[in-house]
Amino acid sequence: MTQRKGPPEPLGKALAGFLARAGLTQRIEQASIVDAWALLVGEQIASVTMARMITRDGTLFVDVATNAWMQELSLMEPQLLKVLAQHPAGASVQQIRWRLARV
Repeated sequence: MTQRKGPPEPLGKALAGFLARAGLTQRIEQASIVDAWALLVGEQIASVTMARMITRDGTLFVDVATNAWMQELSLMEPQLLKVLAQHPAGASVQQIRWRLARV
């Protein structure tokens, strides 16, 4: 067993180090786009949608309240991707998959 040198490391720093060594830092940053969805797309779109998850390859899954909104948002996808790209993790979003679901 090795002896510790110096004072204990702050928990936040230790956790950040663990996440980096485990290769999870980028994934956590990428997932932050889900929480930021409503702020990025605005009140009107947020009221009929809910971002659910993002895959490693950058597919963002979003639930939509109605077929009409799903069609409209599908047409708006290029503009929405530009809006999402303004978020630090937004560049990782490559496409949006819309799913009809209760929002």
